[in-house]
Amino acid sequence: MDEIQSEIHEECGVFGVYSQENRDVAVTTCYGLYALQHRGQESAGIAVAYADRIVCRKGMGLVPEVFSQSVLGELPEGDIAVGHVRYSTTGASNPVNAQPVVFTGKCGAMALAHNGNLTNAGELRRQMIARNAVFQTTIDSEVMAVAVNSLSDGDLLTGIKRACPLFKGSYALVVMSADKLIAVRDPFGIRPLCIGSLADDVVIASESCALDAVGASFVRDVKPGEIVVVDSSGIHSHMMENVPAESRMCIFEYVYFARHDSVVDGCSVYAARREAGRLLAKYFPADADMVAGVPDSANVAAHGYAEVSGLPFVEALAKNRYVGRTFIQPDQRQRESSLTIKMNALRANIAGKRVVLIDDSVVRGTTMRRIVKMLREAGASQVHLRICSPAVRHPCHLGIDMQTSGQLIANGKSEEQICESLGADSLKYLTVEQLISTCASAGVGFCTGCFTGDYPYPSSDSDDKFRLE
Repeated sequence: MDEIQSEIHEECGVFGVYSQENRDVAVTTCYGLYALQHRGQESAGIAVAYADRIVCRKGMGLVPEVFSQSVLGELPEGDIAVGHVRYSTTGASNPVNAQPVVFTGKCGAMALAHNGNLTNAGELRRQMIARNAVFQTTIDSEVMAVAVNSLSDGDLLTGIKRACPLFKGSYALVVMSADKLIAVRDPFGIRPLCIGSLADDVVIASESCALDAVGASFVRDVKPGEIVVVDSSGIHSHMMENVPAESRMCIFEYVYFARHDSVVDGCSVYAARREAGRLLAKYFPADADMVAGVPDSANVAAHGYAEVSGLPFVEALAKNRYVGRTFIQPDQRQRESSLTIKMNALRANIAGKRVVLIDDSVVRGTTMRRIVKMLREAGASQVHLRICSPAVRHPCHLGIDMQTSGQLIANGKSEEQICESLGADSLKYLTVEQLISTCASAGVGFCTGCFTGDYPYPSSDSDDKFRLE
């Protein structure tokens, strides 16, 4: 969904590997991060455990920009590695805030990589500073690492068990010491995390597509509230206390964030998106000549719409695939500039045509407004928007950067008013119930807070993001 790409941003991808022997675990991790690049394009990092030490390399940019062959060669062979790709949610976009977070403390050397966002990170940080903690970054991930270390009594697992009840918000973690790899998923399971096997090795990843990329077989998803420990004696599962009866997986993973070839909590992302398109055609048909998707992720839903409606699927927008996702630009002006060189209308396909345009969401509306204008200037006689999610009316504080209602085009507006603002001929959204039905095979509960205002956690720090920049 390129509408969301320039309008909201989440998130991060994490990867970890535990090997039974010293080998090039950094290379495996690098391949895994390539597959997770869609989850974060600001920075990348890899840490490797070697001879009771942890060696880390990280930097700003895409995975291949940060990890050239020479940089990868600086990382030693080892038996454990963790990796991270980042888009900032809490903390500035700069090299200091790149992950993994690595330091030496009570547990010896440790490294932590985090996908998610804590709602009480500022409060925890202030408490820790009052107890003389020193922070090197402005990210909530370091707050988590400091909490784990301070409560560990020298044992990493003990520290994690004691620290997790302090954390409010979303988190999927990979944490390593010199002798173990640990995966942690928050009690509501808001962010995805899964386990794979690669020969005798164990792999942890944000999405199953990363397992596929390194040749690993999917084993299972990490359960909400589960702490999975991998060490020389095997895999061990520990559950946090007071795990809620119903999970609250972020439904935007299926709408957009996850790669469409991933399976998240038992549900195929591809199948969910195609079903969304089918439902749009069933409940919100349009008198039109063709259907198109905003590339790339909305194309799956557009094919579903074409299948049910009988309209031909036609490419209306050409995409420059050598331009990164526009949503990763930290500055709005930069995001808009990226869009103009990223996408262009295919005049020969749409001139004089009535177009049904499918997209995953409309959040701030800036990009969609420009796309509609682009299609009209290329000769489209009508543009009918069909959106694979409900109207986004509430801010999110659990890892998606839309922190105020004023940023949202649907805030205080009717569907008709939104349509007029975007310059479209018609606009229809899936309902919350229809969207949830597309993910029915997941067998989990969902967070739909950005649509309904019903979140698993309140935001105690929503207007108090700690930033030192």
